[in-house]
Amino acid sequence: MVANKGEYWAASSTARTNLPPDIMDFTRILKELQESSAFDIYRLSAAINRVLDQPGWIQAVQSRLRVGQNIEYFDTQTNRTRKGQVLEMRRKQAVVLDIDRQQRWLISYAAINLDGADVEIREQPQQGLGRNSVAVGDVVGFVDKHHQQRSGEVVRLNDKTVTLLVGQQQWRVSYGLLHRVVDGRAENASEHELSYIAGEAAIIDNEE
Repeated sequence: MVANKGEYWAASSTARTNLPPDIMDFTRILKELQESSAFDIYRLSAAINRVLDQPGWIQAVQSRLRVGQNIEYFDTQTNRTRKGQVLEMRRKQAVVLDIDRQQRWLISYAAINLDGADVEIREQPQQGLGRNSVAVGDVVGFVDKHHQQRSGEVVRLNDKTVTLLVGQQQWRVSYGLLHRVVDGRAENASEHELSYIAGEAAIIDNEE
């Protein structure tokens, strides 16, 4: 539990020995927060939201943007940064064109990564991959109930599982079964769902 928020942030700052000054270590912060109570996190979230609503923060970002500018922004749905182009600058939000998807999105100015910060969170769970360390588009592997090694591309992040595209079929696999792959290629397989039960992979009926 974090007893003193000031001491926590000071400790986090001095502990970032491998990072340049003023660069935030998201992995370390998340690790510290996981030892906090729900109320601690809720209280901190409320304070952060108030800070982000302050005109000074918004104006600071706006002053560095222009219509037509290419940017990088963080997408919470896919848990990764994406390339975009500023189409319109509104009072509290910007309209951007996602370069890859060719879709228009209304995003918060705070979501724009102007300084190219490293946003990856490198969790080290006891087994498998952590929810915050997997992003849509990643290629990951798993071992099925027949002890066959398979790999696929992450197409959706669920609460307890990821949906993988393996060949032409989709699998639902628990985070605890996932691991990184070396060659980054997805293998072919039939359509199944997997759940993590007592340390083993089990096929269950498709609910979608």
